[in-house]
Amino acid sequence: MIRAAMRILIVEDDEALSDGLARILKSEGYASHAAPRGELAIQAASGAHFDLVILDIGLPDLDGFEVLRRLRERGHRMPVLVLTARDAVDDRVHGLDLGADDYLVKPFAMPELAARVRALVRRSQSQRGPRVEHGPLVLDMVARRAFLAGVPLELAAREWSVLEVLLGRVERVVSKEAIIQALARWGEELSPNAIEVYVSRLRAKLEDAGIRIRTVRGFGYLLEEYKEAASS
Repeated sequence: MIRAAMRILIVEDDEALSDGLARILKSEGYASHAAPRGELAIQAASGAHFDLVILDIGLPDLDGFEVLRRLRERGHRMPVLVLTARDAVDDRVHGLDLGADDYLVKPFAMPELAARVRALVRRSQSQRGPRVEHGPLVLDMVARRAFLAGVPLELAAREWSVLEVLLGRVERVVSKEAIIQALARWGEELSPNAIEVYVSRLRAKLEDAGIRIRTVRGFGYLLEEYKEAASS
């Protein structure tokens, strides 16, 4: 069984720093997606699941405080680690009051950032529900394992990510673009054709169990509400 990597959103307009953060996160076993502006970060968080956000305050459009406020206002509860060059106590208090989970002042040591990320991810895992169920399908979100009718289900990392996105929006259409955002790691590109391949693989593994992923032409995909098969 292949376990999917934990996914982290890096919101940082400094390309060199964003690159460095992506490399250290990759070495720790995390997948990352970079958003250099606040509006892009909000779009990414709305279209995909992230286990943690690393958020710079000094962004070129919306500042990080406003991004954080909007994320929490829209119900996003993933941990947020704030990065900033501001070391004033009032700024730190303001960020924490808006819903930040931790605060790191620049310049910082990469090993310290990695340790804080690990701590926040562990804390988040212990607080959230460990299982997602959809009929006979069960996803263990902590162990990153899937089961179908109690039997371990082999999923590639990207198949897991596609399924996770669809499970978060049962009976709602999810565009290919939203799925691409959810799957894309820093520096990688995915095509709509690749998404079709992953959805096709999921169908082959799930349809016999009554789990239906429907294509809505021109829009995207929809995971239907699971319905028990009628008794003969």
